[in-house]
Amino acid sequence: MEGAKQPPSGPRAQLKRQAIVRAARELFLREGFGVGMDAIAAEAGVSKVTVYNHFGSKEALFTAVITGALDEPLAADASAALEKLAEAEDLRAAFLDAARTWVRSVRANDDVTALRNLVAAESHRFPELGRAWRHHGPEGHHPAVANALRTLAEQGRLVVPDLEAAIIQLYALLVFPHMVFASYGTDIGDDLTDRLITQGVDMFLSHYGPRTT
Repeated sequence: MEGAKQPPSGPRAQLKRQAIVRAARELFLREGFGVGMDAIAAEAGVSKVTVYNHFGSKEALFTAVITGALDEPLAADASAALEKLAEAEDLRAAFLDAARTWVRSVRANDDVTALRNLVAAESHRFPELGRAWRHHGPEGHHPAVANALRTLAEQGRLVVPDLEAAIIQLYALLVFPHMVFASYGTDIGDDLTDRLITQGVDMFLSHYGPRTT
């Protein structure tokens, strides 16, 4: 929009922006959306004017916190396990190992679960969060998953005509149950978790595995 105020730029401004987002994330998690901008500024070590110069409003700052959380990569060990799928001789065994590592990282990420629940409570304020998700798409959020499936398809070990759908289906089989239960304050036990992983991987490989004639 012509004449709109641009946020500060440059390396120093970027450091301040990162400090503000970190502080806001911690305080939103601790106190909810009702936390004051004064408290966020103090936590970040900047003035309230600086916070507003960068973000303009608490809604915009909250959106920055949430979209940053959505863009967080998988835990390093889960990403590494997914990358090794292309080299595995026994694809099912390697897929199970990668899935267990991935699900374990999701179950352990209490911050992202809490932020997701906070978004659900405040969703009426933030239609732009939905637009942010659509802009990035499933591939953009966790490229390690997309790259693993794409490579296996290129090798002919999987047949994936619709990568976007396959990513969402894999999430639905392995990750989404834990997200849904966590949103209700409930945990899926270890035994059921492992059964869901084993059966989910088998279903996925059965559907996307190459057909033998």
